[in-house]
Amino acid sequence: MKAEIRKIALTVNGQQMSIDVEVRALLSDVLRHDLGLTGTHVGCEHGVCGACTILIDGESTRSCLTLAVQADGCAIETVESLGSVSSLSALQEAFRDNHGLQCGFCTPGILMSLCAAERHGEDLEETLTEVLGGHICRCTGYQNIRAAIEAHWAKSVTR
Repeated sequence: MKAEIRKIALTVNGQQMSIDVEVRALLSDVLRHDLGLTGTHVGCEHGVCGACTILIDGESTRSCLTLAVQADGCAIETVESLGSVSSLSALQEAFRDNHGLQCGFCTPGILMSLCAAERHGEDLEETLTEVLGGHICRCTGYQNIRAAIEAHWAKSVTR
């Protein structure tokens, strides 16, 4: 049986594009394998760990649970949109300065969820419990991740 293919239009990290995808292709796979945006990690493939979190039209979304065709016409933001090695975003700097990562596997998804929380005006307590509670980190015990979030919110969010 031949796979059904559909052309979709996306704006990914500010760049408009169209791409042919299988109708059953997951957005996480299209981002990683077709577009080469490997910052979006796939952990559990059940939407539980949060490693695959991206923003679709500004809302944090588990890309491992989203079909690429569902994102047709949407604006997608991945961790690659936040900064670069030579120019980190303020949130990335807070993670670096507070040692908020070890292996880094969970970090891109956490950063994207935090971006959405910051844009939506989430307060620190809700961010530390609800937003961070949606991510699994197997390395850090969350202490330094929480410190990075607290530092960033104190500097950037609470004005």
